[in-house]
Order: sequence, then C-alpha cells, then structure tokens
Amino acid sequence: MSEATQDDETPSAGTSRGQYSLKSGDTFVVCDAYGDIRGDASGLFHNDTRMLSHFTLDLGGKPPSLLSAAISHDNVLFTANLSNKPLPPMGERATPQGVIHLQRMRFLWDARLYERIACVNYGDSEVQVTLALRFGADFRDIFEVRGTSRKKRGTLHEPKVGETSVALRYDGLDGVTRCSVICLSTLPDRLDGDSAELRLVLPRLSNTELYVEIGPDHAQPSRERFRAAAAKARRAMRRRRGHGARPRSNARLFNAWLERSRADIALLVSEFPTGPYPCAGIPWFATPFGRDGIITAMQLLWLDASLARGVLGYLAEHQAHETSAFRDSAPGKIMHETRKSEMAELGEVPFGRYYGGVDTTPLYVMLAGAYAERTGDEVFIDKLWPALTAAMGWIERTCDKDPHGFLTYAQGEKGGLLNQGWKDSEDSVFHADGTIPPAPIALVEVQGYVYAALIAMARLAERRGDDDASAQWRHRALAMRKAVEELFWDEEMGNYGIARDGNDTLCRVRASNAGHLLYVGLPKLWRARKVIRQFRSAPFDSGWGVRTLAMQQARYNPMSYHDGSVWPHDVAICAAGMAHYGERDDAVRLLGETFEAAVHFGMRLPELFCGFPRATGEPPIAYPVACLPQAWAAGSVFMMLQACLGVTVDGRRGEVRIDRPSLPAGVDRLTLHKLDVGGDSIDLGFERIGSRTVAFRAGGSADVRILAKV
Repeated sequence: MSEATQDDETPSAGTSRGQYSLKSGDTFVVCDAYGDIRGDASGLFHNDTRMLSHFTLDLGGKPPSLLSAAISHDNVLFTANLSNKPLPPMGERATPQGVIHLQRMRFLWDARLYERIACVNYGDSEVQVTLALRFGADFRDIFEVRGTSRKKRGTLHEPKVGETSVALRYDGLDGVTRCSVICLSTLPDRLDGDSAELRLVLPRLSNTELYVEIGPDHAQPSRERFRAAAAKARRAMRRRRGHGARPRSNARLFNAWLERSRADIALLVSEFPTGPYPCAGIPWFATPFGRDGIITAMQLLWLDASLARGVLGYLAEHQAHETSAFRDSAPGKIMHETRKSEMAELGEVPFGRYYGGVDTTPLYVMLAGAYAERTGDEVFIDKLWPALTAAMGWIERTCDKDPHGFLTYAQGEKGGLLNQGWKDSEDSVFHADGTIPPAPIALVEVQGYVYAALIAMARLAERRGDDDASAQWRHRALAMRKAVEELFWDEEMGNYGIARDGNDTLCRVRASNAGHLLYVGLPKLWRARKVIRQFRSAPFDSGWGVRTLAMQQARYNPMSYHDGSVWPHDVAICAAGMAHYGERDDAVRLLGETFEAAVHFGMRLPELFCGFPRATGEPPIAYPVACLPQAWAAGSVFMMLQACLGVTVDGRRGEVRIDRPSLPAGVDRLTLHKLDVGGDSIDLGFERIGSRTVAFRAGGSADVRILAKV
C-alpha cells in the first residue's frame, strides 16, 4: 500500500477535531469528533466514491462545543456529545452556554448512513433554537480525494429538493449514475439544495429527536427504522467477532488491546461469496488488497482459520489469466488491489484489478500451505490446486528469467507502482550511498517467501501422492536458499542486504526486511543470531518496536513512510522470526514494547508511527496520515502472542504443539477459549509459575493431543 490518512478515536496532534471512522460492506464514513464531515479526507464513501463531502451541524448559527466523542466497543456506533455555546435571543432572553445537550449517534447499514440527533434542554426555562444541517456531495473518486487530478469529470446535477429530502446526483463518465439522498424525519422550516433548518422549541428536560438517513434512494427516517437497522448492524458485527478462539488474560489493559484488535478486524472484514475478507484500512484502503489480506489471515490463522479460507478463495477467483503491462498482470499472478471507482472502471488508474505486487503470489502459496497444516482441509486445497499450480507457474517462469533464479520486478506502465514489495514507496529500495538502483529488483524478503512457497507446495504435492512434483519443488527450494545465503549475505554488515539490482549489485542496507527471512526460517542459525542481535540494538529498536530501517543508514528518516518508521505488522513478523530461532524472550520484549505503544494510541495501533527513539515520559510520535484502523496492524498482537506462547496447531493430526511458552510481562494467566483443532474444540491455559510458564488443558475435547516442551 501507499500513502494513507490519520484516523483516530480522539483528537491527535495536528488534528484538533480528531478523526473517526465506521465501515459496513463497501461503505465507510470518516468524520471528526463533532460528527462533522468537512472535505479533505473525510466523507461518506461507497465503492470508492465520496457520496457525501460536507455534512455539518450548527446550533443558533454556531458550531456546538464538544463534550466527548467515541466509537462503541463493537465498532458499530459513533456518538458525539455536544453542548450549545451562548445563543442570541429568539424569545424573551438569550440562552446561556451549556444548557442544551445535543447527542449525535450514527451507524452504517446496507449502504446507508443512519443518524439520530437528540436535544435535551437542561436550562431553567423553555429554549428556542435553530438547528441547521449543511450538506453537499462532490462524488469524487477516492483517487481524486487523494490528490490525483482528472482532465474531465462527469455531470453533477442540481439538487432535487422535496418536502423532507434532497437528492444529489452525478452521472459518471463510466455511465453510472450515483445518488445521495438526504432524508429527514421532521418537516424542516427551511430546506434547499445544501442545507436544512429546524426551529426547535425545547421545554425544560424535554427530549427532541431528529432522524436522518443518507443513502442511494429515498427513505422515511424514524425511530423504528433507526432501531431496527442498528439491531441488524450489531448482530452482523457479533457474528464477525464470534469467529475463532478468544484469548483472555488476567490483565485488564492487555485484554482491552486484544478486544479492540478483534473488533477492528471485524470492522474491516467484508463478506463475499467466497467468505470473509479483511479490507486493508480506512480511509484509503477500504478494499481488498492481496498482500494485506494474506498477512492478516496469517496473523489470525492459529486462532481463526475461516479468514484464511475466505482470503484464499477470493484471491483464487481474482487470479490473473492474461498479460497486461497496464495492470502488471500475467497468468497465475495473485491480485494486489481491486477498486470499483469511476477512475478504475475507465482505466484512468490501473487499480480496478491490479497485480503489481511481486510478493503477493508467493505469500498466497505460503498461506495455502499454512492453512492446510492448520486445518487438514484437503478438500478445499484440492479445489484451490489449479490456482496454486498457476501461481507457482508464474513464480517459476519469472525466476527462470533471472540468472540466479530470483523473483524480480520492474515497474509496468507509468502509473503503476515503482516498488512492488510491502515497502512500496519510491525511495524504499536504495544502495548504501542512497542512490536508487536500476530495475529489475530482487528483494531479499521476497526470495524468502518464494523459498517458503516452494516448501509448502512440496508438502502439499506429497500429500496428494505426487512425489515427483514434491521432489522438484524441494530441489528448487534448496537452490533458492543457497542462492540467498551466497548473494544476499554481507559479512561486513553482518546482515542481509535489502535487495539486488538490475546490475546484479547488492544493496548493502540494514533494514527490517531480513526479519521476514527469519520468519520463513531460511537463514543459517549463526547468521540468524547475528541479525537478531542487530534487531535488539538501538539503531533498530526504537523502544516501541523494530524500525523499518536502522539509524545511520542512508535515507534514514524516522518520519518517513518506510525508511525508519515503525510498522506493527513488520514488528510482529520480526518477533515471530526471532521466536522461530528460539529467541522467545525477544518476542516477549517486542510484544511488550508494542503493547505500551498501543496504550498511548488508545488500544488501536495505527498502520505505522514515527521511529524516533523512546524518551522517558513521552508517547510514541504519530505518523500524521496513517490508516486507522488498519487490518494487519490490528492483527499484529495475535502473531506476536503466538510467537510468545510457541503454539502450533496441526489439524491433520489433531494436536497442539507448545514450545517453551512465555507470557507477556504483566500477564500471569491466559486462556485460549474454544480453539478449534481438526474439528474438536479445546481450551488451553497458560500460567506463570516462578520463572516458568506452564501450559495445560483447561477444558474441551480430550481427543486433542497436547505436546508441550518447557
């Protein structure tokens, strides 16, 4: 992914009004703490088009004062509590400040925004006040909102004003008519194409309610419709949150982080015919991304395999079958990104269905292999087999073009991504002197993914009885491992270079990319330990997690997108890699650092934050335009927790393996409730006893074997 925007539950530095978001299906809304939409990155969006770009509320011609704003724990309801500023007289006397309580409650359901505006007068006499709503829709494409200019747009029609509604309409160049209809439950005193006014008479302690709905067609808002739709939205969210095992500890704050992370993933999940799929993040990436969906599914796989199944099915359905330089597609490639917007439909941007991610295809095969081990679901793997062999076909054909057998990339047509690994900003790959290398580029972590994909396919083929194919894939995996060890390791750095360029020159840069090699288990033990020692050191470890780039490297900038910032999902992968090589204490330390960062971010980790060194008494410094919530940031706690507990679930054998578990600091007891193991369910308990952590069966099926190593 590339640049995003700030989205938080409380006002943050540089954003005095805060940013809040809700999502339901293909619809999401971003507003400030007052509930207002004021352009910029805020708005009501549907299918990557901004359906409402302005929506504000005034009392007596003045914006109200903010008392509080919050999103419910289940991520369904946004609530702003407001109060009046001193109001000019409309009767015998002026209304003093702070006597009218105004509450805005909002949610999304079935491509509609529902809002209840409730006013209560706590003054000592009747109050008369004018409530005004101001609104507008620019119907801009998400890429326009992000800053892309267009030579031509469609037709924006004059608003159509009814008694209690205003219809806003835009005819796109793609032949699609897009409508936003603002509907009120009460006949306003004045209504025109961009505002509505209601003159309210509020007796003391009276409660006056106005219901508003904004959707693609006309409706008649009411209390009954509001309550019925809210109940449906909450039931749907409960279903999404109810999947998978649930970790629960004796530590209240740690539990709050776990629950917020589960709720954020549930918020971002969309349901498709192929199953659940986690959209990447709000606001810029509220759509399926291949890489993000795969990594989020990997993070949750040990707890909830249904997400991985949904991701695998969706991406198989959207696999490339033709070659296109514009879309960077080739037969067998797995999708990087899909969009439904006007510009994508017209081909003004290549992201309608875009394949410019070099790592997505091997990651897809990795996930399929991990899913098969976790569940033993051979029937589903058989269904996926044509997609998996096609994916491996693309990987092998591309690797065969490189003299060393590496998987490389180069930008397709202009407008596509220059860099196509997870660090996809234009300056994220460079030489030790800071110069940008020529393409094609072979990223070090991508070769690790290819190695893991080859091992996964070898195991899958062996279980299918195809020993010849299994042997061939194992041979290629060993060759890849040997080539990476010979051509990416730099003895002087004591680390792996970030990439090899089109001149076959190593980019001698110390970056977190090597942590992904640890995750797949490619490095030799002694080299892995050298990398881990560097990750422990101050140039890498900010005190809030591992930086994407070590200090003192060329282009290091703790405020950059990829060159010195901290990404929670990247930290989680590094922690899991350290644990893979037996360094469980490092995983515990990184989980502790990330947890302390989460506390400062209101238990909701952003996509990334700045990589400045931790200072006593100071919080981590926010990256100003990070996605929040963001799927793989929310999933990072679960990957790190698995790394700490050393849990592996083998659904085929019906067993759980636990390797030298360790609980996070401050957590003395933890239980995994309803962990599915090959169709049986168990509860696993972990408890700190002295300096050791012991694991035990806390309930559930006795048929599941638990193999624990202390």
